[in-house]
Amino acid sequence: MTLSAATTVVHARAPGKINVFLKVGSLLEDGYHDVASAYQAVSLSEDVRAYPADDFSVSFTSASSVDTSGLPLDASNLAIKAATLLARRAGYRGGVRLEIEKHVPIAGGMGGGSADAAATLLACDTLWGTDLGREDLMELAGELGADVPFAFIGGTAIGTGRGDQLSPALAKGHFQWVFALADFGMSTPEVYRELDRHRDRHAQDIFPAVVAPHVDANVLQALRAGDPHMLAEVLHNDLQAPALQMEPKLASVIELGEENGALAGMISGSGPTVAFLAADLDNALELQIALSAARLNVVRATGPVHGARILSS
Repeated sequence: MTLSAATTVVHARAPGKINVFLKVGSLLEDGYHDVASAYQAVSLSEDVRAYPADDFSVSFTSASSVDTSGLPLDASNLAIKAATLLARRAGYRGGVRLEIEKHVPIAGGMGGGSADAAATLLACDTLWGTDLGREDLMELAGELGADVPFAFIGGTAIGTGRGDQLSPALAKGHFQWVFALADFGMSTPEVYRELDRHRDRHAQDIFPAVVAPHVDANVLQALRAGDPHMLAEVLHNDLQAPALQMEPKLASVIELGEENGALAGMISGSGPTVAFLAADLDNALELQIALSAARLNVVRATGPVHGARILSS
């Protein structure tokens, strides 16, 4: 698409995610792990507005309680990396000014930075008229990080390898989620290192991790059925144990949610956000009220939702 000279802004949106199932493989020689994950895009989204500019810049706002004050504004920011990568690949010589309105918790295990990058790729491709096409944009997304391709496609998907080898998964209806947000972040690499230490400490008590894990068939069945009770029984996150080891107080948050009607609670991704699956909308609203009354910062969302898309230009 080639935009007219009158076009001054492109608005794109991409969703955060939850890993309803996450199995982490054994530590590989390169220091990484293969994973098997069932991703679901949720209705906490990042809004990116891209404006023509001579150089590259980014600024952040938040209409919710997300604190953006600590986010980098330089070339280390994933949205800036996405824009510069696209410019290099397409041979575009200009820049872009990015304004990002955040709704996904920062460093909360829900892929907010990846959603920023996915929306930025789409917005800049439209703004600049580079017309790379979906396949090429997905390739760039994979270069930016394991979660970026999923933020691009959304819905429900199975991720293998580093999480970026995606295949769509059938999911019926919508699931109701309530998220308890922490007032601190957690480093994903450090949580993975703690997982390796946890496995070493308990090597005599747990089965050794496989190199190439897979998603449990019962997870796929629950998603296809659209049954939250079935899904609650098979929610799983290998990173929960190390996250709780690093931040033990999160265990009491999980317990509180389950005592107040959640079908199940678990750490989202590498944490520290705690995700609760509710039976239906009424149950989700009741849970949201109960957790808010306990002075927790709580948001409600549904899934699955669409991936990155253009809203206006």
